[in-house]
Amino acid sequence: MLPSNWLALIVTFAVALIWLRLMDFAAQRGWVSNRLSRKIIHMGTGPLYVMCWALFKDTPDARYLAALVPALITLQFTLVGFGILHDDASVQAMSRTGNPREILRGPLFYGIIFVVLTLVYWLENPIGIIALMILSGGDGLADIVGRRFGQAKLYWNQDKSWLGSLGMFTGSGIFALAMLFYYVALGTFAGPVTSYIIPVTVIALAATVVESFPLQDYDNITITLTAVLMGYLVL
Repeated sequence: MLPSNWLALIVTFAVALIWLRLMDFAAQRGWVSNRLSRKIIHMGTGPLYVMCWALFKDTPDARYLAALVPALITLQFTLVGFGILHDDASVQAMSRTGNPREILRGPLFYGIIFVVLTLVYWLENPIGIIALMILSGGDGLADIVGRRFGQAKLYWNQDKSWLGSLGMFTGSGIFALAMLFYYVALGTFAGPVTSYIIPVTVIALAATVVESFPLQDYDNITITLTAVLMGYLVL
């Protein structure tokens, strides 16, 4: 915890911006493909951002200041997507084909979800953190594993694979439990962390099923809604 929430905001924004720019640089240099950089951003931004919540003091303004980070980044993506701002590095890293308009779909929804879940749940309820970790780690790992190793396709969606779904399920569980362990260790949530294993497994399984549906560009929304609804049922 830092002595000022404004200082915590600056540090959180700096961490997020450094991560994004590192991935932008890697994609622009051709060290990683556009698609891979997009998913690495997907998987890294969420955990880094949520871990920084611990820097904020327990005051009413904390969640609003923290939510400014994804809100400002999402605003930048929106301006780039509409062509108002020109940021070739971000376009290379965040789009599949290099078209700035693509940022107005998946990445935009991703940012809005982070703002909403921060404001609604913050550190008062683990549902928000679980949903964000499933969206970050599970959905990101599903694409990486599925495209590299997913030869056996799902019967109901030939664009996705059994191994990709396994990556989704595994990544969701690992990321969510790791973040819960972090906040249990800090005393934010009641422990032990083992008490979350079954609920997180159930939530991750439901999110994995929904992620397997052919809902490209809207899966950020459907996965999050599923995780939140299941959270109310099992937590």
